[in-house]
Amino acid sequence: MNPEAQRCLLCRRPFCREACPVKTDVPTYMALYREGKLQEAREGLFRNNPFSAVTCQVCDYQQFCYGHCVLNKKKLAIRWYEIERELSMPYILEGNPSVPVGEPTGKRVAIVGAGPAGITAALKLRELGHDVVMYDAMPLPGGVLRYGIPSFRLDDKYVDAYSALMQKAGVQFHGSVRVGKDLPLEDIRRDNDAVILCAGAWVPRKLKVPGEDGNPSVIYALDYLADPSSYKLGHRVLVIGGGNVTMDASRTAVRSGHDTTVVYRKTFENMPAGYEEVQGAKSDGVKFMVFSVPVAMRIQETDEGEKYFTTVRRCENYYREDGTIATKMIEGSDTEIPYDTMIVAISERPDGSILGGASLDDMKDVFICGDYKTGPATVVEAVKGAKESVAETDAFLRGESL
Repeated sequence: MNPEAQRCLLCRRPFCREACPVKTDVPTYMALYREGKLQEAREGLFRNNPFSAVTCQVCDYQQFCYGHCVLNKKKLAIRWYEIERELSMPYILEGNPSVPVGEPTGKRVAIVGAGPAGITAALKLRELGHDVVMYDAMPLPGGVLRYGIPSFRLDDKYVDAYSALMQKAGVQFHGSVRVGKDLPLEDIRRDNDAVILCAGAWVPRKLKVPGEDGNPSVIYALDYLADPSSYKLGHRVLVIGGGNVTMDASRTAVRSGHDTTVVYRKTFENMPAGYEEVQGAKSDGVKFMVFSVPVAMRIQETDEGEKYFTTVRRCENYYREDGTIATKMIEGSDTEIPYDTMIVAISERPDGSILGGASLDDMKDVFICGDYKTGPATVVEAVKGAKESVAETDAFLRGESL
């Protein structure tokens, strides 16, 4: 037994639960763990959060459960995530979790997007007895879990386990289908009783600086992470951004033998990436250039071929009138530095072409969740949104209102 379990106070008002997007009832599962009722704990965790086996590995627990433990005041917060890993990771692989399928309702829901939000929605809809058909632009289910998070952070065997669960639950999956391009959303609506849009944020945001467009040295992080072996990076790699995708891209590059530097316009305390991911990047040998931002790029033709340079401008924090801290660029601080490959990881957005020019306001049978609703977010937030969207969809199918 993990000794962390004995330290837990089993709070009556658990701040860890309230901070968790899916309200994981840590005291209840901790008590079951203490009593040796491991199967009951595993089943409860899975029912509440089908992706417990994944979120315990990739969740920013500093932001959620661990960061809100009452024992933080004494710097002795409970490492619940260690116990959740012990319970949930083997359960999804070897525990043969049951996916209850409800009495058939005669209704069918189409899900667009097979990431964590889409898979959660599919499993929850099957529990309610609705038939489910799923479409995804990629050939296999998993979304960002399979095509965005590197295998050193999340082994594909966990993603494969969810593919098997969906198949067992009777979910029809259609891969390599780009809704809005290969298949109009209107056709999906016509053939189903409701639609849930769970497509991830895969369209990269550009830096919008001179020299970026058409520059062969510039690639975008999620494109790279989807298939790193298909990209031939140069020796000196700059990764622009400060989020988890930035850390994943930089760690993938440095582990492949490239001299990799993260360039971020703020400093470490302001990075949206999780603490563990930043520390992991440092441990892997990634360098950091903080309070810096690229403002231009240029290509120089030489006898040896093209050489690439970017102009980096320094930044600094300042206080607004309301007392909050903002960041601004320092004029006259420009420095030009050479590089071989630049990976842009400043954020992504969902593909609006899925809607085919229609407005969501005019489609009462279409519901949204995941990145399509919130923009890029965490896996556990995707699960939360999926559960809410399923409740809305089920009420619509039953002619009820929430």
